[in-house]
Amino acid sequence: MEDSAAVAGRLWDEWLPLSVRKLVADGLPDGADDARRLAVWLAGVHDIGKATPAFACQVDSLAQVMRADGLEMRSQRAMGADRKVAPHGLAGQVLLGEWLEDRHGWAVTQTGQFTVAVGGHHGVPPEHGQITALDRHPQLLRTPGGSEKLWHRVQQELLDACAAEFGVQERLGAWQTVKLPQPVQVLLTALVIVSDWIASNPDLFPYFPQDAFRSSEERITAAWQGLNLPGAWQAAEPTADVQALFASRFALPPDAKVRPVQEAAVELARTMDEPGLLVIEAPMGEGKTEAALAATEVLAARSGAGGVFFALPTMATGNAMFPRLLDWLERLPAQEGTRHSVLLAHSKSALNEDFTDLMERGQIKAVDLDAAEDSQKLRPSSRTRSASAELVAHTWLRGRKKAMLSSFVAGTIDQLLFAGLKSRHLALRHLAIAGKVVVIDEAHAYDTYMSVYLDRVLSWLGAYRVPVVVLSATLPANRRRELVEAYAGGQKGDARDFEPVAQARAYPLLTAVAPGGAPVLRRPSASGRGVDVELEHVDDDMVLLADRLESALEGGGCVLVVRNTVRRVLEAAAALRERFGDANVTVAHSCFIDVDRAAKDASLLRRFGPPSKAEGRPAMHIVVASQVAEQSLDVDFDLLVTDLCPADLLLQRMGRLHRHLRGGEDQAERPEGLRTARCLVTGADWTGRVPKPVAGSVAVYGAYALLRSAAALLPHLDGGAQRPVRLPADISPLVQHAYAEECSAPADWAQDMEAARARYDELRADQAERAATFRLGAAARPGRPLFGWVTAGVGDADDTSRGKAQVRDSRESLEVVVVQKKSDGTLTTVPWLAPDRQGRTLAGLPLPTDQVPTPLAARTAASCGLRLPIQFSYAETMDRAISELEELYVPAWQVKGSHWLAGQLILALDEDCQTHLAGFVLRYSESDGLEVTRA
Repeated sequence: MEDSAAVAGRLWDEWLPLSVRKLVADGLPDGADDARRLAVWLAGVHDIGKATPAFACQVDSLAQVMRADGLEMRSQRAMGADRKVAPHGLAGQVLLGEWLEDRHGWAVTQTGQFTVAVGGHHGVPPEHGQITALDRHPQLLRTPGGSEKLWHRVQQELLDACAAEFGVQERLGAWQTVKLPQPVQVLLTALVIVSDWIASNPDLFPYFPQDAFRSSEERITAAWQGLNLPGAWQAAEPTADVQALFASRFALPPDAKVRPVQEAAVELARTMDEPGLLVIEAPMGEGKTEAALAATEVLAARSGAGGVFFALPTMATGNAMFPRLLDWLERLPAQEGTRHSVLLAHSKSALNEDFTDLMERGQIKAVDLDAAEDSQKLRPSSRTRSASAELVAHTWLRGRKKAMLSSFVAGTIDQLLFAGLKSRHLALRHLAIAGKVVVIDEAHAYDTYMSVYLDRVLSWLGAYRVPVVVLSATLPANRRRELVEAYAGGQKGDARDFEPVAQARAYPLLTAVAPGGAPVLRRPSASGRGVDVELEHVDDDMVLLADRLESALEGGGCVLVVRNTVRRVLEAAAALRERFGDANVTVAHSCFIDVDRAAKDASLLRRFGPPSKAEGRPAMHIVVASQVAEQSLDVDFDLLVTDLCPADLLLQRMGRLHRHLRGGEDQAERPEGLRTARCLVTGADWTGRVPKPVAGSVAVYGAYALLRSAAALLPHLDGGAQRPVRLPADISPLVQHAYAEECSAPADWAQDMEAARARYDELRADQAERAATFRLGAAARPGRPLFGWVTAGVGDADDTSRGKAQVRDSRESLEVVVVQKKSDGTLTTVPWLAPDRQGRTLAGLPLPTDQVPTPLAARTAASCGLRLPIQFSYAETMDRAISELEELYVPAWQVKGSHWLAGQLILALDEDCQTHLAGFVLRYSESDGLEVTRA
């Protein structure tokens, strides 16, 4: 009890962000003093349920000592299954409630909002049915008969002592009339959990110290120093003008000017009544990421937030953001000795070199008593610059339940959506985001299913008063309003206040709302540079397309061809290679092993990135890519070919066309015939009365979204015959047209549109209904206990394919580690891998099956992870594939073997890089990735 309380005190004083402490303090009569006392006391009493027969009987030799002092109890075997009715968390909740009622006169309706932190300290607040069941088994709390009063006396004495020791004895009367908001109950529960885990770590708090410590204060001081947990960020509001601020944080070239959107974002953050939600809608390439980080610094200083979570659509975009986040952190002003904990939050972060550079082996092992998932003993390493804070990937902040408690996190949107999923230890996820500024990138990329979770998470973020920055190049007006209203939640005023949010058509556009306030709109100008894009539709015929490209590329040029499915990517690449040669066609899509996918992204950036950074831009080249090219890649092409897709995504793809000036305003450094931006739209049959998208595109996006996009594009199609798309001026009108509630399309499209709309509405309703099954409820009225908060939940939520399927409308997918099997049966890493940063060979490393591979070989193999395509996500095929993959089971790699390979499914390719799996032929190449055909 003493250890847990002492840890809670240290966490409150030295680790918990100011914003979290303020939120708890606002609900109590004596503010911050009451808040600290309450947190320490709840941590101190959280295990009172162990002072019961149901718990104490578990070790008979210790139970005998208690029996000898009059505390009678039956044996564990005699109690049998009844013991399950009284887990010690629930038992503690009941005992604490009884004590408050009997000793301090509290009403039974008042106690639950305080005691639930005790009942839920193992991750799941009790349900009403569990409380009722325990009421029917009082013998589990106190053995009936002669020792019942003694049990009661011991429990009361322990609680009396805690009340006196932790300074709440004189405050309990004042707390009787308090109604704790549910967000405060969640945060207190989470703080108790963290305190319990740290205090229960025998490396920090030895069970038998043998007089090593002369006092309790020395014990906690030694433990706290051993833990060495970095404190929360304490942001200071920057006072410099916006130009100077950006120059110091983002190393702008001397002649670079801050863009109007960036300046407006910072000024709006500075002038909001209270830090709240800020939505930034601006064209691709306008520097929204930098605007978000600069606004974040202001919002953190004004709110007391202790960190940042940057949420991105995919692991690839998370990997790309992580070094940018580190660079920004290194330029923040900091006092000497300041340390910040940082995290890359996705399932393969351990394979990211920017993240692993922050890690080294060491002494203290991170311990999670409820799920010991950490397999390495690690200690912090650092990345530092002069005059900046030390950045550490801290040991204790490892593992799926604690990692998000790091102060600065870049990760996938799933990590944020999990906060809206009823799951075990959800309180920890809420504590993690409640103390940060949350940045949500690519907000347009999330479908109805994901939006159900996102909107609920936004409502909780608003209740926690968490500042949120939402970024999008192409956000439908109705979706903008949904995001703003979700954040405002029950605190919003007249619904008419939000009507201007839905009606705004300006672009760029900033929208802000503080909790309890009305929305504020700002309409900054764009940076001044515009691009006119001529649109042409091209029939879906590869010979025709190749002819068109051959003509366009007579003088050279770089072309991006974006297809909506991997199969179409590979088909197009094969046809174009026949015409232009293998060396002039590059493929990029999602079905590459992780290390190859990262290399592809790096190569694209190196060759086709901004003029100031790119090296070796080819005189003529064609990149054939899937949707991986439309998000978070700063690449620039002379000509764009794209399958018909939803209008917002089509505009994202256009953002890769003439993205930068090459040779001044007239683009003089581009081939003469490609100095006018042109986009060829294919992937549909344009010859009929109504465009007919190809089947693969319909499977991905649905016919309705594609037809709405085609209708919006009609005034711009056919090149010079119609008006070009003017970027950025036409971005908002096109998106609003494509997503308006009332469909505007040619009259003779009506029948097809109505049929497609019916299917679309049915799908959305189904998505919303399925997503709501495990979605967390909204925060209830203050004072209502969290009992049953995650009832009927999913159990543990994690960043696996199964976990992601809970917050994305996707089937569970199979992930494998790809290795090569030689003709003699031996296994090696795949043969084309480049050396690592230290120059070590990674290709063809032996993977022995009779022993654990070397750490380098095992990690290299793990970096060759691959998610199998949708063919393997259907139940029968998946079961068959798993069964066949499990035939290559290597006992030496399991359990005490290699943590990199234990539990992984191994896909072994032959020396021709082929194999058979579940009735399919799988071929893999470094150039094309995975190709799947029926056997």
